[in-house]
Amino acid sequence: MHSKSVQQLLLICLLLAAVVCGFAIQKEDEKKSRVYDQSLSDEEHFKDAEHNVEYDHEAFLGKEEARTFDQLSPEESKKRLTAIVKKIDKDSDGFVTFDELRDWIHRSQRNYIFEDVDRQWKSHNPDNKSSISWDDYKKVTYGFMDDIDNAVSEEDSATYKEMMKRDKRRWELADTNKDGSLTKEEFTDFLHPEETEHMRDVVVEETLEDIDKNKDGKVSIDEYISDMYAPDASGDDVPDWVIREKEQFTNYRDKNKDGFMDKSEIREWIIPPDYDHSEAEAKHLIHESDTDRDEKLTLEEIISNYDGFVGSQATDFGEALMKHDEL
Repeated sequence: MHSKSVQQLLLICLLLAAVVCGFAIQKEDEKKSRVYDQSLSDEEHFKDAEHNVEYDHEAFLGKEEARTFDQLSPEESKKRLTAIVKKIDKDSDGFVTFDELRDWIHRSQRNYIFEDVDRQWKSHNPDNKSSISWDDYKKVTYGFMDDIDNAVSEEDSATYKEMMKRDKRRWELADTNKDGSLTKEEFTDFLHPEETEHMRDVVVEETLEDIDKNKDGKVSIDEYISDMYAPDASGDDVPDWVIREKEQFTNYRDKNKDGFMDKSEIREWIIPPDYDHSEAEAKHLIHESDTDRDEKLTLEEIISNYDGFVGSQATDFGEALMKHDEL
């Protein structure tokens, strides 16, 4: 074999390894939880009946920004919070209403989506055009497939083709004006279909395709559990959480008690319709800070309770000083 051919084959193998690894990581992340309506923070809002302000910080700021504020002095925290309040107060009337606070919290939680879209938009659209065509996207994402058909097994080749088929289906659904290209807004819907109502059916369809191993168009309790848990060869006892998930399937997921989840039941499972975390947190923060009980917040009320909104290093730093003095 010529050295050039060997180099090309090595390059293809490296590309395949990267794709397979990335796909495997993605699948493992999906298996941790398929539910898209996640809490606003990894922290518990209440620990042993005690209120945990770290939950409020992550809810109000987003996880990354909350970590930044943890390193600030109280003075700097208040200064930055003042600037944030001005952004929240959209009509600049001097008050933060429930609607404004809820919308801010929702946006803070979506920042990771905006960052992901920006990164992928630049990757697929280096010329910063107003839209991306399917051919442009396919070339960047699946261009390597032109060279792999003879270098991989039929099974692996079929996997990549199925991934591309799924993306094409999503693409066509996100392309609301049916011009074959996606604007940045449409591209956001394509990358994060769970966030947009008209895209959510495709999320349900993909979930069903992943879990429904016998392809009968519904999910049995065994398929539901095997998506989250694979018993090892040691024969250890089934974890308690698996038993609880089986009870969840029987008592709550399977609404019509036919022993399966259909598409409507899958949708209610992965995209719960009932609870708005941003709304609940906005109500909580207003309740904690609204000293005159007019159901809206002034800058003064927010700054007076700055630790509830953003926190700072003050508490930990003060405790460290006290411990140092005791020594």
